[in-house]
Amino acid sequence: MADEPAGSGEDPGKRRMSRRSLLIAGTAGLATTGVVLGTATGTLPVANLLDHALDVSTPPVGPNEVVIKYERVHSQRRKRDVDMVTILPNRARPEQLPVCLLLHGLRGNARRAAPTGLARKLIDLSAAGAIPPFAFVALDGGDNYWHENQRGDNSMAMLLDEVPQWMRSRGLGDADGVPFACAGISMGGFGALLYARRRNERGNPAQAIAAISPGLLTSWREMSTRRAFKDTVEWASLDPLRNVDKLGSVPVGIWCGTEDHFIEGTRKFIKLAKPQVAYTGPGGHGDPFYRRIVPDVLTFLGKHVPQNH
Repeated sequence: MADEPAGSGEDPGKRRMSRRSLLIAGTAGLATTGVVLGTATGTLPVANLLDHALDVSTPPVGPNEVVIKYERVHSQRRKRDVDMVTILPNRARPEQLPVCLLLHGLRGNARRAAPTGLARKLIDLSAAGAIPPFAFVALDGGDNYWHENQRGDNSMAMLLDEVPQWMRSRGLGDADGVPFACAGISMGGFGALLYARRRNERGNPAQAIAAISPGLLTSWREMSTRRAFKDTVEWASLDPLRNVDKLGSVPVGIWCGTEDHFIEGTRKFIKLAKPQVAYTGPGGHGDPFYRRIVPDVLTFLGKHVPQNH
C-alpha cells in the first residue's frame, strides 16, 4: 500500500472564508502570494487556500491571524524550482521567528503538506499563550524519501544547505536561519527522522522532531515498491529503524494510528528509540487521524521552541 499524501480529504466547496486577503509582492525576482487566515474564519487547510484567493477583501491584519505565503524558489540541490509555503503567525515579531520544517508525504508537495486545521490551531494555541509563536515552512521534496535517490536531486541537502540561507534572508529561523525543528507526515516522517540524524552528524542537532505516521517499513519487498532506494543496502544505511543511535539526544515525538499500515515499524521504533512522546491510537493513514493529533503535535513542538525567542 502506498503512502497517502498529507492534506485534507474534505470538499473545499463546503468551506468558506469570511476574512482573508491576497497579498502579492515581488522580491529578489520571486513572486510571493500571501493569504491571511484569522480566528474568525472557517478552517481551511493549506492545500486549499489558493482555491479561494479570487474572492478577496482587504481587512487589516489582526493580532490573532496567520499569514500563509506561497513562493517559488530555485534549489541548486534539487536542480529545479520548488514551491515554498510559509505559515507565519503575524502576531509575532518576524525577526528570527523560530521555524519548524514541515515535510510532505509520497506524491505530496509543499502545498499539501499541512493536515487540516494546522494553521487555525497554531493561531489558537499561540494566541492563548499555550505555545510560543513559531512558523512552519514546507517545500517540495519529490518522492525520494528525502534523500538523493536520483542523481543531482538531493532534497535533504536542500533542507540542510539551502533552507538556512532562504530563512536568513527572510528574517526567520535563528541568527543563521537554521530551523529549530522538523515535522513530517508519512514519507515526511521518515524524512524528519533522517533530517534529525544529519543535523546531529553535523554537530548542530535540532531541538525537536515530530514524526506523524512515519513511513517506517520492516520489509524490503514492500519498501522496494516505492522505488526510493537503489537497493536494500542503501535503504538499511538510511532507515531510522536501523540507525536509532545516530539521532543523538534530540527530543522526538511520534504519532501513528493503530490501523495504519506503518504501525508495525512505528511500534518497533518506539521500543528502540524511547521517544519523548509516543502515541498510538485509533485511526488509519489519512487526514482524519492527522487532524485529531494536531494539537498534541503543536504542544510538543511548542515546548522546544528556543527560549531566547
